[in-house]
Amino acid sequence: MKRTIDLGAGVLETIGAVADRERLEAYVVGGFVRDALLGTQGKDVDIVVLGDGIAFAGKVAEELGNRSLVTFPKFGTAMLPYNDGKIEFVGARQERYEPGSRKPSVETGTLKDDLLRRDFTVNAMAAALNSGSRGMLADPLGGRKDLKAKILRTPLDPVKTFDDDPLRILRAMRFAAQLEFRIDPAALRAATDMRDRLGIVSQERISEEFLKLLSAPQPSTGLFPMQETGLMNVVFPEIAALSGVEQRKEYHHKDVFLHTLKVVDNISRETGNVWLRMAALLHDIAKPRTKAFKEGTGWTFHGHEEIGARMVKPIFRRMKFPLEHVLYVEKIVRLHLRPMALVDEEVKDSAVRRLLFEAGEDIDDLMKLCRADITSKNPRLVRQVRQNYEMVARKMAEVEEKDRMRNWRPALNGDEIMEACGIGPGPLVGKLKQAVVDAILDGHIPNDHDAALQYLHSIKNKVLE
Repeated sequence: MKRTIDLGAGVLETIGAVADRERLEAYVVGGFVRDALLGTQGKDVDIVVLGDGIAFAGKVAEELGNRSLVTFPKFGTAMLPYNDGKIEFVGARQERYEPGSRKPSVETGTLKDDLLRRDFTVNAMAAALNSGSRGMLADPLGGRKDLKAKILRTPLDPVKTFDDDPLRILRAMRFAAQLEFRIDPAALRAATDMRDRLGIVSQERISEEFLKLLSAPQPSTGLFPMQETGLMNVVFPEIAALSGVEQRKEYHHKDVFLHTLKVVDNISRETGNVWLRMAALLHDIAKPRTKAFKEGTGWTFHGHEEIGARMVKPIFRRMKFPLEHVLYVEKIVRLHLRPMALVDEEVKDSAVRRLLFEAGEDIDDLMKLCRADITSKNPRLVRQVRQNYEMVARKMAEVEEKDRMRNWRPALNGDEIMEACGIGPGPLVGKLKQAVVDAILDGHIPNDHDAALQYLHSIKNKVLE
């Protein structure tokens, strides 16, 4: 008995009707079919037609009244934005790749040919869209069996599959994390041997896959095999450098890579914000650069939070991550040790006030990272550290209630300072403004316009001299 899946009504029904009218066979393939069998539904749809994919896409777009069709004649594909996703069309084909290139030579093929060129068997299933066979599953490569076994296996020899498109090496890691599947040992061996071939893939596509991996429910499921295969050293060498434990005398430090994976998994249970997860991934990024051994003390990593924050922007530039998130990630990395410094009962309000000012609206995210950073296997220590953070949270809440520091803005702006002091733009304006800010944060004056102006007049001559 052949397996069928419920495709429901909607756009797939329309595509099937167009295929019937044009007397063509059409199938929905790939991730949509995989997700349907897993009981979930994705936004994007891939359609394979036994015929001209671009011409068929045009007929579907016309039927839907959608004029946004984008065609790629060189590759024989078309893309149609639909609702909050997209529908991609291609004619069934087989591909051959030349060494050193990811651009295939394309020939017309059968449905099985088309499924063989895909990345993993779980993504190489198709469901018919025509009325006579609607929902009938085509699974010549055992995708259902691998889906049940939760394993990622390539349709062809993994060396061939990865050689054709090296990005699939990283996609294996991403799907392992996203689906919580294990990677077939043969595919892992091929990934290890062929990791350097990823160098022919554009940085944009590599980074897109990496961010999808980091967005998975448990990112370590993909990050760990990246390290084991040496792929991390190709994609993200700063993370690869975190691995390793060194011991001198009775002192040892824990493997920072494994610690970082735990922190990332911890925070991923609390937030879907990929940039907070990125901050967790990078929070100890400078430890290899700052590692030192001090007699009588052991291992130290002085300044790793500040140096780590300075590493963020170069990493973002190289990885071509969106630069609008740099300041946020820098801030979280720079401040991640500060809350613990506030545990002492003698800590003054000014220290709490200054942290609230520097963290601003991101203070809650900072505290999430601090809690996620607790990875000790000692239950008593974990309990104590958690209690310490709760104490810090209470202190911050008390100061926040008194001073309203969240989203705090200085009482005087630059224009007011220039007018009050009779000076023009320049570094002195910033120096005067910082002096007023410091006076407010240290509790010498209230965050009030008149008080700030009065304080400015009292110090301006000394600063201007």
